[in-house]
Amino acid sequence: MFTGIVEELGEVVDLAPTGADSALLTVRGPLVSDDAKHGDSISVNGVCLTVVEFGDGVFTADVMGETLRRSSLGGLAPGHPVNLERAAQLGSRLGGHLVQGHVDGVGHIENREPAAKWETVTFSLPAELSRYVVEKGSITIDGVSLTVTNVTEKSFSVGLIPTTLTLTTLGHKQIGDPVNLEVDVIAKYVEKMLRDPR
Repeated sequence: MFTGIVEELGEVVDLAPTGADSALLTVRGPLVSDDAKHGDSISVNGVCLTVVEFGDGVFTADVMGETLRRSSLGGLAPGHPVNLERAAQLGSRLGGHLVQGHVDGVGHIENREPAAKWETVTFSLPAELSRYVVEKGSITIDGVSLTVTNVTEKSFSVGLIPTTLTLTTLGHKQIGDPVNLEVDVIAKYVEKMLRDPR
């Protein structure tokens, strides 16, 4: 479980295929790998991955085919920046919202509107996720916990403060770039209970 508060902007070292349907992702992230252990969970652009190797400020994780297909991780290359967050600890502050690191779909940046102190960014919204996204609700974009400011059937917008623009990949991405989306898990559970109250 994560909070959507990015701890570090890491850098992809390598994404090496390990078979027809898997890969090994190596990321440089001195902060998040400092206390890493085999089996720890680290969120990479919003995807929960399991540490298999670590050392010298770098960690490596297996990425299976399901993850490559349902997220943007398959498009990573050496030098690409990535948002990193270690798993939350019980008793720590929940600065964002409950984030599982289970990507629901991929959206794309449609528009960026800079303002004096912030920026409004609009993303495409996959049709199957639109029912879970509400104005003033929470959404995770590339691992960043954000508040929805506007939503339509096919898109939604968020406001990015200077800290988010500086310390995450969202400040550097361009129109058309893909992003990993995770909707609020509570909405999915409520939907299931209402549909099948047994």
